[in-house]
Amino acid sequence: MKESAKSRATFVFIAGIARPLLNFMMAKKWEGTEKLPAGGFIAAPNHCTEIDPLVVGHMLYNQGRAPHFLAKAGLFKVPGLGWLLNATKQVPVERSTTGANRSLQVAQEIVAEGGAIIIYPEGTLTRDPALWPMKGHTGAARLALEGGIPVVPIAHWGAHEVFPRYGKRFHLFPRKLSRVVVGDPVDLSAFSGRPLDKATLTEATEVIMAAITGLLAGLRGEQPPAERWDPAKQQQAKHGRFIERGQQSGPETEAQ
Repeated sequence: MKESAKSRATFVFIAGIARPLLNFMMAKKWEGTEKLPAGGFIAAPNHCTEIDPLVVGHMLYNQGRAPHFLAKAGLFKVPGLGWLLNATKQVPVERSTTGANRSLQVAQEIVAEGGAIIIYPEGTLTRDPALWPMKGHTGAARLALEGGIPVVPIAHWGAHEVFPRYGKRFHLFPRKLSRVVVGDPVDLSAFSGRPLDKATLTEATEVIMAAITGLLAGLRGEQPPAERWDPAKQQQAKHGRFIERGQQSGPETEAQ
């Protein structure tokens, strides 16, 4: 992607701080990086800890691909942080129709310029008790099908041992290994020409989630659940935190 001079300089500044810190925090092993497309693409990772963006961003940046994330619009109003987000062309996510259209426009610009845009299909940290990918949202599928954009599934495992989901402190010792694997672009050709209705987007999203889950199963050496975790069926909020209180009681939601 043809990053602006301001964006490149800001990324170099951030990377100068983040990369040494991440290298100190955990060992790393990256596989399949040669599968990243030469042009623009959507990266679709699993989401199991708050430091996931750092892990995925680190991998992409080291491959010469500046990471662009979808971020809550409110973060762009935070002094200092907002400047960094704008300077590196991160994508604000807003609820209004006008804001949503603007977010889509920015995302399409990034991809058209050969950039990598990272979308977490789950929308938030997985609620699955064993940290398997849960039911996904349709945003990544919609953007991919509307623009003919490749979707690259990514799975990672190990960072959650450094900073557990909703954790309050880091666990640096003994040293942990963070593994990341990049898969082949998801084949969405079966949806070409179909109307982008709820049924199509839901089906395409499940294909994407299955690709991510398959990669994670390989990393973990385990079989995923037969049925994907669905927060709605568990009376859990789709966004925000939830807290597990006791092993016998079910997870309870805590809206943010």
